[in-house]
Amino acid sequence: MDLEEAFHVVGEFGKYQKRLAALLILLQVYMACQSMLIVLVGATPDYRIEKGKDPTTQQDLVKHVIFTEDLDSIVTEWFLIRHHAYKVSLAGSLFFAGVLVGNVLFGPLSDKVGRKPVFLAGLLFEVLFGYATAFAPTYEVFAVSRLLVGIMNGGMALVSFVLTQEYVGKSYWAMTGTLTNMMFAVGIALFAALGYYVQSWRALATTANSPGVLFFLLCLTLPESPRWLYSQGLTQKAEDVMQHMAMRNGKEKVVVKLKLCAGSAKAGRPSSGVLELVRHPTLRWRTGILMYVWYACSLVYYGLTLNAGEQKGNRAGRRKTTAAFLMFAGFSCMVTMFLPNHLDLWLNTTSLALLGKLMVSAAFNIVYIYTSELYPTVIRNAGLGVCSMSCRFGGILAPFVPSMKGLHQSMPFMVFGLSGVSAGCLNLLLPETLNKPIAETLEELHIPAYQRILEKEVYPFGEDQPNSKRKAQA
Repeated sequence: MDLEEAFHVVGEFGKYQKRLAALLILLQVYMACQSMLIVLVGATPDYRIEKGKDPTTQQDLVKHVIFTEDLDSIVTEWFLIRHHAYKVSLAGSLFFAGVLVGNVLFGPLSDKVGRKPVFLAGLLFEVLFGYATAFAPTYEVFAVSRLLVGIMNGGMALVSFVLTQEYVGKSYWAMTGTLTNMMFAVGIALFAALGYYVQSWRALATTANSPGVLFFLLCLTLPESPRWLYSQGLTQKAEDVMQHMAMRNGKEKVVVKLKLCAGSAKAGRPSSGVLELVRHPTLRWRTGILMYVWYACSLVYYGLTLNAGEQKGNRAGRRKTTAAFLMFAGFSCMVTMFLPNHLDLWLNTTSLALLGKLMVSAAFNIVYIYTSELYPTVIRNAGLGVCSMSCRFGGILAPFVPSMKGLHQSMPFMVFGLSGVSAGCLNLLLPETLNKPIAETLEELHIPAYQRILEKEVYPFGEDQPNSKRKAQA
């Protein structure tokens, strides 16, 4: 049997896989705390400067500045105010620069050496660098530690997301992917509550980082991704993992026997690398479109968030749903160009901007799942990493778009609208993945989806195969 058939036999989402997915989904809370740390530890309290003084050096600031608000942060400890205030933003920028680097490095690495070792190494070092942040003796050490935490956080986020997909059957990918993204948002809310009760910035950094130790110990028991093992031609190891899943799911009598994965390294093909995203014609086309879609999602989402601040499971299909949400977001932004600035009705620029943000948020969630389904297992993390990298560029440019109001009041919404509509239209050029078998190797990209369905005998709506046929295949 092939891998999809094996998942039907051992259980696509049995109790063991539920525990694996729950662990990785809850890990998002820890990762969200690390992402948002600078928001609270870098808070700037009110302060006053002694009369007649104009402090310029760090020593002068310490002598002549008095903080009038009872707040403990890196600002109050290292006097990061006035011409040193940029250092707070710099620390935050270094973290997200690290996330970008981690996206690019960890994806190809996990495709080459395995999901589990790369994931565990990233988690371990994120915890260690997290404690370096909490006990940093100087600002310089703090800033470097944020860069290193960002690299680990960004890379590990990709690998953990892919693991939540590859531990379960394809019909559950939408659910696990959505829950992963939702839990990250929950983590942000929980971190805000934690910051309310833990006032010292060092205590807050330590408290937010400490759950990582528990998660690391629990994750040591995670198995390697059976999909990755199978795509690499490590059939025996993939069988062992699937057999273990069957036993933990209460199916001790099931025997898993996988056929050799055609096109794998063990079957005579060299292992895939990130350059395949450029060399392979199908992947080159998909990657170009997906990079733009991710970029547009990030640009519109963060741009609307900033601009608003200035203005007081299974779906119909991945391809059409993503395109629809992006185009709805784009059209919502474009309609605002024709409305008065202060229209005192429910239909105004603010409400349409919020509607656009809602639509692009939905598109953002789906595009994560859609992208992981479009790439074969052998290069899935590398593809997600490159797309996530383009997403960061959208986030980088987003703060500058609202300032285009200086050219024309409607210019920011025109940029957001055209970006969303164009990304939605381009997305329609990609193939649908709903109820289609997942490609494990590059060779399977050349096989039409309907043919893979017939060859693998995967039923289009995920129903189980007849018992007699499953027994014959086993």
